[in-house]
Amino acid sequence: MILTGRRIFLDGRFVPGRLTFDTLFRAVERLDRPWDGGGTGGGTHCGRGAAEAGGAQEVFDAGEDYVIPGLIDLHTHAAVGADASDGSAGGLERMSRYYAADGVTAWCPTTMTLLEPQLTAALAAVRDFRRPRDGARSAGVNLEGPFLSREKCGAQNPANLHAPDAALFHRLNEAAGGLVRLVTVAPELPGAEAFIRETSRACTVALGHTAADYDTALRAFAAGARHATHLFNAMPPLGHRAPGVVGAAFDAGATVELIPDGLHLAPTVLRMGFRLFGERTVLISDSLRCAGMPDGQYELGGQSVTLRGGRATLSGTDTLAGSSIHLMEGLRRAVSFGVPLAEAVAAATGAPAKVLGLEGRLGALVPGGYADFVVLDASLAVRAVFLDGTRIR
Repeated sequence: MILTGRRIFLDGRFVPGRLTFDTLFRAVERLDRPWDGGGTGGGTHCGRGAAEAGGAQEVFDAGEDYVIPGLIDLHTHAAVGADASDGSAGGLERMSRYYAADGVTAWCPTTMTLLEPQLTAALAAVRDFRRPRDGARSAGVNLEGPFLSREKCGAQNPANLHAPDAALFHRLNEAAGGLVRLVTVAPELPGAEAFIRETSRACTVALGHTAADYDTALRAFAAGARHATHLFNAMPPLGHRAPGVVGAAFDAGATVELIPDGLHLAPTVLRMGFRLFGERTVLISDSLRCAGMPDGQYELGGQSVTLRGGRATLSGTDTLAGSSIHLMEGLRRAVSFGVPLAEAVAAATGAPAKVLGLEGRLGALVPGGYADFVVLDASLAVRAVFLDGTRIR
């Protein structure tokens, strides 16, 4: 199949181009001007395409719409009433379809701070997960906890916290079939630096849910950490004399996550984050069971969460527990807050792929990569979603 359009996201900007694909991208061409293949739109056959491909080819003409790689949500716990920590194959399938329907074509099932038996069961379910045809692919496990600070545990259950323990990490990674791609640790905890040196050989190590100061965080980055979990949230604020984890991530060249729901970060701070970290910025949803659901009471890691008016908090408190948004909605909000569209797209596609070590396969329209992409109209509403080169919406 051939897709052509005037606004295809290639090399960080929107240009006229043409994509040839089946389940993978076979050819990706930037054009000096829009391609006129003689066709009139999607579902037609085009003479030029047939001549170049050696046979009739279906053509999808995106016209003035935006064509972007499928989004990658590397930090999402749950949605539509299901949670990655449940250990439920049906729940994972439901979440997978929810993500894909609005343009997230890959996701990292993200666990909470739970006891080892619960985590083992959840990771085994992710290991055995096989996506449905119309569902997002699993890009590996994000292990957020249990190696976190009690002082900054936020919505994580403090009863289940665990000191940094490489042996426990390896047992969990084995249960996941080696699919753990990201683990968060509070670097001020005893044994954290040794934990980072060991586990950074197996996956990306992130700093988060931490009370660490600048020096402690910088030592952790030097030990092998290279990412920061939901920057600004669940960590000391950036101060002009005490820059903390934010300043250390900036100096160390780390990648960072930002939650663009407008609740976790003020729009000004979101824009500042993009300016500070540039192409190292990753947009995430950090979504909970209540994503895609009505207001009400929900569960998160053994604790009650209340969703009211889009805001999810630990019940009876004002503590934010995560978000209720889909990452595509997060991208739209980031743009509405003043983030340039090309920067927002890069932060939800290529940047998370690099954090996960999956660049060249996910997050970019490149030959040999999965033919996962999304067509957006001028308002950034989803017009079409393709997974493995097949249109699912």
